[in-house]
Amino acid sequence: MTAVVRPATEADAGAIGEIHVRSWQAAYDGLMPAEFLARISVGSRTAGWARTLRDGGRVLVVEAPQVVGFAAFGPRRDGPDEGELYAIYLHPEVWSRGLGRLLHEQVLTSLAESWPAAVLWVLATNERAKTFYERAGWSLDGGTRTETIDGGAVSLEELRFSRPLP
Repeated sequence: MTAVVRPATEADAGAIGEIHVRSWQAAYDGLMPAEFLARISVGSRTAGWARTLRDGGRVLVVEAPQVVGFAAFGPRRDGPDEGELYAIYLHPEVWSRGLGRLLHEQVLTSLAESWPAAVLWVLATNERAKTFYERAGWSLDGGTRTETIDGGAVSLEELRFSRPLP
């Protein structure tokens, strides 16, 4: 499969919103309340990503040949001068085809342009994601947090991973 990673544009917001919802519904099935996953809206996610892109957020997409995945990254939000991988999601139809690794490698290259190290947060019960990141050189560093979403109705226990950048 030929794939290209490129910076996202505001025109990609619809595809990113769709991927965000479909990947959450698949990846978090059984890990988050089904009612919440059924309610998440492509329209609201698209609007949020359009704002992020309009405001200069750093987002990459992977095309194969249409947009099938995205990653968002930037400065660490809760600590020292490091980078952070905020999100990386692929449409479930293209999981396990190497596209996540390709996108991840480009994110690391982009982060390394500005920071010596980076962090990311993973849902504590998301074994698939934890395995992906461990294979990609990330390590649990002992950081934990509880995030609340859906107006406080859903609490998520998260673990922090970190790694030096190439």
